[in-house]
Formats: sequence, structure tokens, C-alpha cells
Amino acid sequence: MLSTLHIMLLDASSKINVEAILDKLVNWGIEAGKDIIGAILIFIIGRFVIKQINRLVSKILQKRKLEVSVETFLKSLLSILLNLILAFAIISRLGIETTSFAALLASAGVAVGMALSGNLSNFAGGLIILVFKPFKVGDYIDTETADVSGTVKEIQIFHTVLATLDNKIIYVPNGVLSSNAITNYSKQNMRRAEWVIGVEYGEDVDKVKKVLEELIEADTRILKDPAPLIALKALSASSVDIVVRAWAKSEDYWNVYFDMNKNIYDTFNKKGIGFPFPQLTVHQAKD
Repeated sequence: MLSTLHIMLLDASSKINVEAILDKLVNWGIEAGKDIIGAILIFIIGRFVIKQINRLVSKILQKRKLEVSVETFLKSLLSILLNLILAFAIISRLGIETTSFAALLASAGVAVGMALSGNLSNFAGGLIILVFKPFKVGDYIDTETADVSGTVKEIQIFHTVLATLDNKIIYVPNGVLSSNAITNYSKQNMRRAEWVIGVEYGEDVDKVKKVLEELIEADTRILKDPAPLIALKALSASSVDIVVRAWAKSEDYWNVYFDMNKNIYDTFNKKGIGFPFPQLTVHQAKD
């Protein structure tokens, strides 16, 4: 009789324990569900708010007529900061203590700093580029260290975006650009083009110079000030080398350069001015 009563009490207590555990699990699931749904809502609303803030800031920056390079840098920085705030809000809604999370980040700061030392230098490089302005959006630059060249499309927090002549997009670290030599082909509004033309020995140099002067005069893109220069540069092994130096606007440089090459070739052929070929004179000794 006692054993039967004991078994019944055990069964009753086990049922109570199971019900209590299930009740706790249900309550925890409800609370966790609320937190997860709340975090999802915060994410959706936060992304919408961030997008609207970015649009508003973009309009404000455009109205202030800032340089495009400064504008893209500020928008990139703002986007990262807003997303970090959103991440902390989501973490807090999920019940994770932000203070302990911040302490964890602080304790790992040294290791993260060492791991991201390159990115930190790139960030500092981006600030240097914005302050000292060795180039801006729209400039065509060449970097010998990175061995890339192209038109600057964006200056972001860590990288500068270049578009090459064959329409490839290259992301160059700002640290590399700020600490190494850069050739900016768009910084000045004028560029000097140079041609070295070799003619045969025996050609009338004055006639050649006159033809070249006529070609320069006919091209309205070539500037009169500074004045073009035509001079006999060198007496080479197989040719008389004449140098032509003329100035043009930076945006006209390549068109002027290539067009003049073609005009020189066509006109010299019409005028009977010969282009030399490499020559080698062999003397045979008599026995």
C-alpha cells in the first residue's frame, strides 16, 4: 500500500516538473520570439531610416557644392557609423548587454588594431588626400608603386576607386596613394606634347621645319602661348632628329598628339620628305 502511494506521488511530482519545464520553455520562447521580432523590426526600420538619412545628407552636401571627393568620403563615413549604431540597437534588443559587449570590444581592441593596422593607415591616408588634395574625383592619375592608372571615380574611407582606360574598376588603398609618388595628369590645365621626327640625311632641314610650322598653325587646339618649339635635336646614326614641342589643353592632349602623328606622316609623304631606315655600312678589306 505504501509502495503504491509512493509511486503515485513520484508520478505526480514528475508530471509537475515536466509541466513546469514546459511552462518555462514556452515563456522563454515567447520572450525570445518578442526579442527576435523586435530585432527584425529594428533592422527593417533602421535600414529605412539610414537610407533616408543618406539621401537627405546627400542632398545637403550637393546644395553646399562640396567637392565630389569630399562628398563621397563623408557619405561613406556616415553610412558606416549609422550601420554601427543600428548593430548596437539590434544587439541591445536581443538582450545582450551592450556594456559587456563594449568591454569585450575594448579588450580585443589591441588585437583588432594590429589586424586592421593596414585599414587604419588607409583611413589616415584618405584624410590626408582630402586635406592636401593631390587629386580629386575626375582627375587622371598614375601610381608607379601600385602600377595602376585611371580616372578617379570615388574617394572612399579606405580606398580610392579608379576607372582604367579599358573600363576596369580598381580599388587602390588610400595608404598607398598618400605615401607614394603620384602623377596627376589633370592637375594643370595645360600639357606639353613632344614629337621627335627622324628624317634622312640630305633633307633640307629648313623645309622640314616650315612644313611642321604649317601643321602646327593649322591645328587650332595647339596653343600659341607658350609658343611651339621646333629645333634640330640630334644627328643620330641613321637620321637627323627634329624635336617639336607644343602646348595644348589637358583635355585635348591625346587627340592632338595622335592627330599630329598622322598629319606628319601623311604630309611628309606628300612633300617627298623621306623617313630613314636603320642602316649599316660594311667595308670589305682588300686582300
